[in-house]
Amino acid sequence: MLLNLLLAFILLMGQVRSDPDPLQDYCVSPPHSPHQHIFLNGNLRKDPTKVTVSDFTTSALSKPGDTRANPFMTNVTLTTTTNLPGLNTMGLTMGRLDFGASGVVPPHVHPRASEVTVCLDGVLLVGFGDTSVSSALAVSGLTSQNPGTQFVSMVSLDSKLQIPQDVLKRLYHINDQEGYVASIRKNLGG
Repeated sequence: MLLNLLLAFILLMGQVRSDPDPLQDYCVSPPHSPHQHIFLNGNLRKDPTKVTVSDFTTSALSKPGDTRANPFMTNVTLTTTTNLPGLNTMGLTMGRLDFGASGVVPPHVHPRASEVTVCLDGVLLVGFGDTSVSSALAVSGLTSQNPGTQFVSMVSLDSKLQIPQDVLKRLYHINDQEGYVASIRKNLGG
């Protein structure tokens, strides 16, 4: 079984592609205008003679996000070509991650990017772990302008991974009925 999963992973990784290397140092994406028709990386291209310092700065990551707005008690704020026009074609994304007390991020992958996360305040347990700690702040960098996110639901319930049941209950909002997670695992062949 493990060998089959490893082979499937290797085959799928051959199908994943990151952003292409940029053809120029920068390509600022301007506010949409009916008079411009040159697109790069899906965004309009600003006339290089009209590029300013403000095209390369943003305050989007300086404001805390509302961690009460979703049941995971987290908030992700991303830089985009809307709030950071100079990001266009750079092959990068930055994100601010705000965690409320006991906040969790569901298991996920970014199919078009690698990710590095730095905890700036508080404590984070990264991986499959319990994060029943106080609030935290982190910043992530991704190697793609459009990294995508795919949540790993079914795999995390596979009994071979040994994710603690209390963590699974919080991640998937399963109530405290005894045996519910075990029943799901059994139905998945675990």
